[in-house]
Amino acid sequence: MNLYNLIIQDKEQVNLNEVFLNKSNRDQLIQLIKEHTYSKELQEYGLPVNNKILLEGSSGCGKTMTAKAIANALGKNIIILNLSNIVSSRIGETSQNIKMIFDKAARERSVLFLDELDQIGKARGSDDKDVGEMRRLVNTLIQLIDYYPENALLLCATNHSEIIDTALLRRFQLKIKYDMPSAEFLDTFYDQLLDQFPEDLKNIERKYAISFAEAKDHALTSVKAGLIKKLEAKERIQS
Repeated sequence: MNLYNLIIQDKEQVNLNEVFLNKSNRDQLIQLIKEHTYSKELQEYGLPVNNKILLEGSSGCGKTMTAKAIANALGKNIIILNLSNIVSSRIGETSQNIKMIFDKAARERSVLFLDELDQIGKARGSDDKDVGEMRRLVNTLIQLIDYYPENALLLCATNHSEIIDTALLRRFQLKIKYDMPSAEFLDTFYDQLLDQFPEDLKNIERKYAISFAEAKDHALTSVKAGLIKKLEAKERIQS
């Protein structure tokens, strides 16, 4: 399989201010960006730079947006890999594919973003068809993370950290938890999202207890429905 076919091509530029984060998560991410900005100065004092980060929480709450924003803030290329797309029926091939991508990211000093880490990071000893092969795959991943260079940045995302091998979890210096947004947080998100539209299109039914991604889809669909209704009414008047 061609290496570049495994990488998700996504050139979207995201600013950290565009990502809805609670204060604790924002503070941790700003600290992370500053550590990499001043990595040489920190290393002169023997201080390690955190470069293995786990983003955990529900889908649609900003993990991928966060990875893009960090890469943008550091002026680095981002390599996005969805691990659910890479697992081969031949586990040895999967290990080799992952190793090639780690090597590419390290060589280019890129931000490597592994989405759905739980797809290959499951606890060794789970009831997979070939437990021995899966154990070797997890071991390969642990070794790649251990030797990942400090001047490159590894971000991993999961919705199910509870099933990930504990030895793998210990490799991450920083774990950032993404919770489902509160109603108040979603209202702020809706306000910002709808601000670009005319007043008569802003008055939509707001849904809660959903992710930011779901809220965005709902809001934009509602705005489009309202706009189409206006256009149809205008056409009827003109005819």
